Amino acid sequence: MQLRTEPVTPRLLALLTLLATSTLAAAGCGTRLSASAFAPRPTTTAPAQNGGTGTGQNSQNPASDTGVTPTQIRVGILASLTSPVGSAAFSAPSYGAQAFFRALNDSGGVHGRTVAVSVCDDGGSGIGNQDCVHQLIDHDQVFALNATAALDYAGASYVSKKAVPDVGGQPITTVYDQYPHLYAIGGSSSPRDGRTVGWNGTLYQSTEIFRFFKQRLGTGRAAVVAYNQADSTRYASQLAAGLRAEGYHVLSQTVDLALPDFQAVVASMKADGTQLVFDAMDTRGNAELCDAMDTAGVKVLAKVTNVENWGESVRDDYRSSPSCRNVLWATSSSRNYEDVQYPAVQQFRAAMARYFPDQVPQLSAWDLEGWAAAQWLTDAISSCGADVTRVCVERFMNRPQPYDAHNLILPASFTPTPPPTGDTRACLNAARWQDSAQGGKGGWVTQVPDMDTNCFEVPQLPYTP
Repeated sequence: MQLRTEPVTPRLLALLTLLATSTLAAAGCGTRLSASAFAPRPTTTAPAQNGGTGTGQNSQNPASDTGVTPTQIRVGILASLTSPVGSAAFSAPSYGAQAFFRALNDSGGVHGRTVAVSVCDDGGSGIGNQDCVHQLIDHDQVFALNATAALDYAGASYVSKKAVPDVGGQPITTVYDQYPHLYAIGGSSSPRDGRTVGWNGTLYQSTEIFRFFKQRLGTGRAAVVAYNQADSTRYASQLAAGLRAEGYHVLSQTVDLALPDFQAVVASMKADGTQLVFDAMDTRGNAELCDAMDTAGVKVLAKVTNVENWGESVRDDYRSSPSCRNVLWATSSSRNYEDVQYPAVQQFRAAMARYFPDQVPQLSAWDLEGWAAAQWLTDAISSCGADVTRVCVERFMNRPQPYDAHNLILPASFTPTPPPTGDTRACLNAARWQDSAQGGKGGWVTQVPDMDTNCFEVPQLPYTP
């Protein structure tokens, strides 16, 4: 069963378009930051976490593996914090994971051990910086990696070679569908033999997102907007293929990366009767497209943005286009970070407010997924009892039972399957930005009763990344 909800495996493929015109310096040594470098440690008491952990000191704990002492487990977080596409683009998962571990430590740790976190900034250069993986693995001697969010995860092969578990990483590139010991937040059913991506170089996209919007909004006319850059046009073609597989009429529009003419795109959308808009662009391009739509008075039923834009920054990014802003939709395989009806979301928000108060006005879906990644690693560690080893953690990660991070993500697993054939059941969460939400402050409002039951039997389309 394939439950991955992104239509294309690299979740931030559109961001790579910025690299086409960026002048990048050669990658230097990554900057290693302690967890405390991101925010001062508050003195108030964090809520206890229900992560399957034991509290209190355990004098029987052995120094059972690399990075594990009787009282401590060392964990590394690799993030492109100074990426050329912006410091905020890849930092959110690290904040969520650190908040979880701080709350965990304040409630006693996991079976008498606290978690010591080292955060390493790889610079996000996109040209193959491997300094961070060597810093974390060879120098810091971490037990595992967690909540990785790297623009170009060039060190993935080294992580796999060293058999270091990398739990809950963001699949920005295809490495999580290639290497063993790497576990993406959304799971993977590909062989991950280290030789080729997916099934002999082929991956599959499912079409539940397009099915959802067709059934929900009753629309059959869509536009896909992309830059005239290879990664962007490739992503756009995959979006168009998925839409056509679901019976949509598709208008494909391409704009110049340096001087995009969004007015012409909007005119074409109006003439074609576009009701639903997808894109293969960065936030800047999306905001400019929305500005052009509002200026021309072009209204659609939904402007579907990428999961990386599911955050509080919408208020500022789309400040000048209120009409378009209020039809922004985002989809993912995790809970809405504003859905406090779920206890785990409440715990996440309380910990973020305590440990990273400056991050609260910038919360996003990725902060929540970083928290879920830390929960996953903690539960895997807890399953080992006192004898914590990498082998034991990976036994938990590779078990056939799907995992949902205490009801925060769609059930995910890493059981290899043959290449998909026929239809498959796939689920997704969906939210819409509404200025009227949060007492008029604006916010993301979940649009499905429950993501676990918002499921469809859909085809999976092969593509070569």
